[in-house]
Amino acid sequence: MSSPSPVSRPNAQSSLAQWLAYLESIHARPIDMGLERVRAVADRLGQKLDAVTIVVGGTNGKGSTCAMLEAMLLAAGYRVGLYTSPHLLDFNERARINGEPASDAALAEQFAAVDEARGEVSLTYFELTTLAILRLFAGAGLDAVILEVGLGGRLDAVNVVDADCAIVTSVDLDHVEWLGDDREKIGWEKAHIYRPGKPAICADPVPPQSLIDYAESIGADLWRFGRDYNYAGDKQQWSYGGRAQRRNALAYPALRGANQLLNASAALAALEALRDRLPVPQQAVRLGLLQVQLPGRFQILPGRPTVILDVAHNPHAAAVLAQNLDNMGFFPYTYAVFGMLGDKDVDGVIAKLGGRVDHWLCAGLPGPRGLGGEELAARLRALGVKEDKESSIQVHADPAAAFAAAQERAGEGDRILVFGSFLTVAGVLASMRTAKAAHAG
Repeated sequence: MSSPSPVSRPNAQSSLAQWLAYLESIHARPIDMGLERVRAVADRLGQKLDAVTIVVGGTNGKGSTCAMLEAMLLAAGYRVGLYTSPHLLDFNERARINGEPASDAALAEQFAAVDEARGEVSLTYFELTTLAILRLFAGAGLDAVILEVGLGGRLDAVNVVDADCAIVTSVDLDHVEWLGDDREKIGWEKAHIYRPGKPAICADPVPPQSLIDYAESIGADLWRFGRDYNYAGDKQQWSYGGRAQRRNALAYPALRGANQLLNASAALAALEALRDRLPVPQQAVRLGLLQVQLPGRFQILPGRPTVILDVAHNPHAAAVLAQNLDNMGFFPYTYAVFGMLGDKDVDGVIAKLGGRVDHWLCAGLPGPRGLGGEELAARLRALGVKEDKESSIQVHADPAAAFAAAQERAGEGDRILVFGSFLTVAGVLASMRTAKAAHAG
């Protein structure tokens, strides 16, 4: 039965904001793992994706891998749908058709259709919006659809789709209360996006045995990094080698960072596995990698001081971020605008980045999961972060206030790092958008 709704039900003509407020109110819990309810509504809708479908799961690297696949397929001339989550500024970012975010009206129309079809079945915000975006893609005449898994794999709403190819980018600790507290348990959950007889790409260089065992038990065609495909590179260019395909003299992806060749090679393995149905010429691969964009993934903004935006929110992502910071050269001081959710491994993230930050500006995050700035500051002090002439810990109400303080304090040659959560990066991007609009006005 559906939960009593404090927000009145919108219709197909209602605004996107009205729909999103309603969808947040219709289910008792924001996360409710299980596919029975989603599958029941999907069956009622009867919508099928005719496009070649790639599902991408993993702890980190999902967004980058999806963005590279989209860019290469678009460069090859295909009509492409891309579903990702969460969004940074606008919900529309989650559903892209041919590189453009879906319109408010298109989304509202699909929300109305799914809300009507569900009847008395209660769906979470993520479940209903996933079904709506799948329905949007089903009617859009697409050649290829790329779907990013929201959480885990086995019980995620995206897993109602039987993908033609599935990628697991990496397996590490995150969402432990839902997925388990070690890599074997988490790997088993993520492996459930694989399908019998279909290409199953694993980009993790040391995959959990549980993932390998599951793929073999269902008869998936497992492509393992280092065994079935690989990459090599020098300072100028890199090359991909797969089971039967080589791609040489490739430009480095426009996405910066230490792990991007691992993500790019997984995307190329998927394209190799699907090449009979979705051939992608070498020039499209080159162009796609040069043009790919993804906000908030080691994104360096133009201007001085240098500003780096990174949504890293678990120790594995923080370790990659630390490596990327080390590769940047010398900066007198690093200011960190730092905000995290309470259900994340805050201490583990701080441990990976501790020695690389001089001044911490702790930002409170909204919502029941958001940590206050005071709590973050207390964690930093408990872990031995110093406060003296050369280093400091400050508390701010939100990311925008913390970023404004960092801009005031940082010298031209310094760098400002914004990280810890999608909400932290989104808060800063929103404040920059407001400032830009005020300046233009």
